[in-house]
Amino acid sequence: MLGTVRRWVAAAVMGTLLAGCGSTAGTAEEEGKAGPRTDVKVEPIRAARSVTDAKGVTVTTKAAPRRVVCLVALCDDMLAELGMEPAATNSRLLAHPAFLGKDKAARIPVVPGGFLAPEAEAILSYEPDLVIGLEDTHGKLAPALRGATVFWPVQPDSWEDSVGYLRDLAALTGRTRQGEAAEKAFRTKLAKAEKARSGKTALIIFGSDENFGVATPGNDVAAGLFPKIAHYPWKSRGVEGTYSMEEILAADVGVMFVETLSFGGPSDGKLSDKLAENPLWSRIPAVKNGDVHEVDSEVWAKGRGTRSLGIVLDEATAALK
Repeated sequence: MLGTVRRWVAAAVMGTLLAGCGSTAGTAEEEGKAGPRTDVKVEPIRAARSVTDAKGVTVTTKAAPRRVVCLVALCDDMLAELGMEPAATNSRLLAHPAFLGKDKAARIPVVPGGFLAPEAEAILSYEPDLVIGLEDTHGKLAPALRGATVFWPVQPDSWEDSVGYLRDLAALTGRTRQGEAAEKAFRTKLAKAEKARSGKTALIIFGSDENFGVATPGNDVAAGLFPKIAHYPWKSRGVEGTYSMEEILAADVGVMFVETLSFGGPSDGKLSDKLAENPLWSRIPAVKNGDVHEVDSEVWAKGRGTRSLGIVLDEATAALK
């Protein structure tokens, strides 16, 4: 599933990873550094017909986009921050109470084909001014959409990327005031969380069964926030492997966040319940102390935008106190 919900989710679902996978979790001071404090200052956003994003992609529209089709939840998140709704989506993010809620979200058309294979013909039937998708998953759609609409491939690796995309969409839509307000609110929340940084070791794990993965900064936008708010020693191992249960036990994890992922249908149970079958699970401090928190994967794993990340900060900081 590389390049879908997470670009390295293949490492979590394509093999049994409960056995050891290599070196132990890093404990060096450098790995846990929070980095520079977040600046709460927001630069003015100016309306524009053309923007070049942080990845070097230039997006040009003839007029301010009003009908936007979202193929990735970051798009839904940005539109919500700007006071807009998508013409169609393939995400369930909008059903969250902090967005539209279930009833209002149910009125938004769903793009046939799902996240992995949205149908180009169906996308065009919604007469979009702009289509936003994940570059490594939906980039292949570009030829089919060319000439009929504008396609914007996004690929956020950090919260800074997400803020940049929000600013660019605010410029294109002319909703500059809303964009500035959303950025300000997020930066303020992050700066406040940094000041109350916890000394506890935190962990985000994800998966659909006992073959779990560890979310790491640089590969996961939400995980990229955690070195700023807690001790987070986990680093990417690429697609070769992830951390074992033995390594997690050795890291003295005090608070754990669990994302139960489902692909194309309802989940058949919580990941934490499945992991409880492993005899090492009950020995992890977070488990022994009742500090394992099942979180909404639509927000934590897929949202990626400033509103989703704000929810992550709210839930994480409350649990880390």
